[in-house]
Amino acid sequence: MSRMRIAITGSTGLIGTALVRSLRTDGHEVVRLVRRQPRAADEAGWDPRRQHVDASGIAGCDAVVHLAAAGVGDRYWTPAYRKEIRDSRLLGTAAIAEAVASLDTPPRVLVSGSAVGYYGDRGDREVDESAPPGDGFMADLCVAWEEAAAPAAEAGIRTVFTRTAPVVSARGGAFGRRLFPIFKVGLGGRLGDGRQFWSLISLEDEVAAIRHILDTEDLAGPVNCTLPEPLTNREVTELLGRLLHRPTAFPVPARVLRFTLREFSEDILGSKRVLPRKLLDSGFPFAHPTAESALRAALGR
Repeated sequence: MSRMRIAITGSTGLIGTALVRSLRTDGHEVVRLVRRQPRAADEAGWDPRRQHVDASGIAGCDAVVHLAAAGVGDRYWTPAYRKEIRDSRLLGTAAIAEAVASLDTPPRVLVSGSAVGYYGDRGDREVDESAPPGDGFMADLCVAWEEAAAPAAEAGIRTVFTRTAPVVSARGGAFGRRLFPIFKVGLGGRLGDGRQFWSLISLEDEVAAIRHILDTEDLAGPVNCTLPEPLTNREVTELLGRLLHRPTAFPVPARVLRFTLREFSEDILGSKRVLPRKLLDSGFPFAHPTAESALRAALGR
């Protein structure tokens, strides 16, 4: 990549923190869009609820990467938090898309977050970016989430949606905050019957994929950010047990997950055998192309 000026929302999250570090290490200028009062020269304000973005933060940018959104697995899904999950995605994306579209000289590319939840429950069927959306709360949300970026695409800005799988990292996310700690103390087990496919991606490959998208003019629309070889939850469970040298004898029945997690259980029990067709076709080199490689890297094994 030639040296770029890049604005990023969600720069303090798991992916955003790693992306900012990676870009700056290679000499790129990064502007962090923050929802609080800016406190540093590299920060600019934005407020998705007020649909406001400080123009100084995005003016002159070659690219904007929009990652900010409320975590789907961070809290219990009360009606209020369910609304926050939706609003954070739709309002935030609309604010960023409209802001970049209004610039006299807009960025060349907008990379806007999305998720493999777009595909819903597909059983053991493989799907790529050409597949239609699935059913359920997350699938419907991902459709609306991507549609909210329409002003940018209509303004002629190359717009890319990173349909990201759960990120394997010890630093945070579902693995770092929940699965790794549970399995390390020997309380891990399959979720439901364990036959549902889980599409995953390492943090290193997620950051590299975003950078690859920024630098690959032919990539537009949805891009699946997932491993090339999805495994079932049962297989991931067995891998974790073997890598951590711990038993995996504590399965969680599907009915318990549905009762405790409500709609979020759709995402955990639903099967998503998602393939990163566009990344592979564009020559993206995965550092960790298998779940075992991604888990070993995250665990330092």
